[in-house]
Amino acid sequence: MQPGSTIAPAVGAEASPTLRHAVGIYLELAKARLGALVVLTAVVGYVLAARGSSRLDLLVLATIGTALAAFGANIFNQVLEVDRDRLMARTRQRPLPSGRISRRGAFLFGLASCVVGVATLAIGANLLTAGIAVAIILLYTLVYTPMKVRSPANTLVGAVCGALPPVMGWTAATGRLEAGAAILFGVLFVWQIPHFLSLAWMYRDEYAGAGFRMLPVVDPQGVFTARTSLVYAVVLLPLTALVWIEGLSGTVFLIGSQLVGVVFVAASIPFVVSNHRRAARRLFLASILYLPILLGLMVADMDDRVRRGAFLGAEPSPPGVQQATASSPRAPDET
Repeated sequence: MQPGSTIAPAVGAEASPTLRHAVGIYLELAKARLGALVVLTAVVGYVLAARGSSRLDLLVLATIGTALAAFGANIFNQVLEVDRDRLMARTRQRPLPSGRISRRGAFLFGLASCVVGVATLAIGANLLTAGIAVAIILLYTLVYTPMKVRSPANTLVGAVCGALPPVMGWTAATGRLEAGAAILFGVLFVWQIPHFLSLAWMYRDEYAGAGFRMLPVVDPQGVFTARTSLVYAVVLLPLTALVWIEGLSGTVFLIGSQLVGVVFVAASIPFVVSNHRRAARRLFLASILYLPILLGLMVADMDDRVRRGAFLGAEPSPPGVQQATASSPRAPDET
């Protein structure tokens, strides 16, 4: 398929192989594996906010809408960066730079994904969640993407986009922006910095060749890059403790989060001592393991809130009954 082509079938081709091909192109454009992480964080935000009052239909619609909106933003990003993606070995085989789909075809995929995703959130969840999805799409496409060739601060903007999906899960369940949502946002935001900086250090030469101004590109010795990664890894320790303080998860989570946090910090130290690619790769792999373990602990230890409430002198609710207080879980918004 040539760069200017679409994904229309050849004469005599069967519909089903063509459909599978189109779906495959779409999922690759959408960065479905990255999108799966986005969906996971949104689901965790929803589950923590719902606190046992979850409606399956609302959760499913919120998950689908979040995934489609994230997919659309990823596709728009690739439409804008196709020429630079051709310059990097790690991206030149993507559907757009390799010519397996045209820019127009990719744009239509992205547009449809965004429209359907936002509409699903507006109808199935609430307008607040749909509005956050629109904000992510615009911020990722119109601010983060052009900033990548202008300022190393693009990483911070990208981290904002990546930290909002759990907030979407929270607002889908409650219809409100609350302290718990802010804490989840903070955890995801801070985690992304060492995660991405270690990746960017490994591919700094490719980023530089394509004209991207990532921090490792403007910090050739890697001193500031490595120290920044370590600082953010350390910040995760008190930040994850706030999850326990707010009552989102219990004591098992508190202990587990601090243990895996210390391991994450330990993985950051060799990157500071020696900025070799191997040290950066170990930090990157540690970041990939850290997040699902942390999120799993959050959800697994949710029930400990009742025991904590009794310990602190609060009157625990009967199973399945919510307390009508400002600090108690609220029923999902019916908007």
